[in-house]
Amino acid sequence: MTASDPYLASPSDTVVDPAALREQYMAAGLERDALAADAIEQFQAWYGEIIGARLPEPNAMSLATVDADGQPSLRTVLLKLYDANGFVFFTNYESRKARQMDHNDRVALLFPWVALARQVKILGRAARIPTAESLRYFATRPRGSRIGAWSSPQSQVISSRALLEEKVAEMKRRFGDGEVPLPHFWGGYRVVPSSIEFWQGRESRLHDRFRYTREADGWRIERLAP
Repeated sequence: MTASDPYLASPSDTVVDPAALREQYMAAGLERDALAADAIEQFQAWYGEIIGARLPEPNAMSLATVDADGQPSLRTVLLKLYDANGFVFFTNYESRKARQMDHNDRVALLFPWVALARQVKILGRAARIPTAESLRYFATRPRGSRIGAWSSPQSQVISSRALLEEKVAEMKRRFGDGEVPLPHFWGGYRVVPSSIEFWQGRESRLHDRFRYTREADGWRIERLAP
């Protein structure tokens, strides 16, 4: 039960109309006996349907963090891997979100699959993944993205875009045609979920919501009022 680089997943050759799927899912709703016992397996089932519908950026997810003053921050990041242990994305370790997660590892994720009237909401804790895992992913990135990781002082104030472009040119000269190594300040975080909610839109705002809560021996599943 592992999905690596989900944005590369190959959708079915069958052309699917997302609007028709939305109507179908809203009419059918979500029932307890149709859910997988494991939250990650249920996510995998829904994610496969999203891929099949060929929605743009299916792996885009909102990441909420909190700073030292209790001020929340929200931004969109890309899911690059998920498995039984959680959901992985990559960033600059000196960015605002990284600093906030290092201070307070409690985070929230949201997959807003609005076109299909679906959401997945995740609460959990974020931790840096081993360097070897980050290196393995970094090696698969396009060369321009690897150069970009070295060039951008993410979240810091810069005077102009020209400054950023000069840094890109400098890194291109530095690495030439050789390998672009993993920056020491760049890598992945894994969000280990404590709860995952599956939200299915229904008519008259009487939505179906099921929350999986992690327990010692598996997942507790509860229906929530819309």
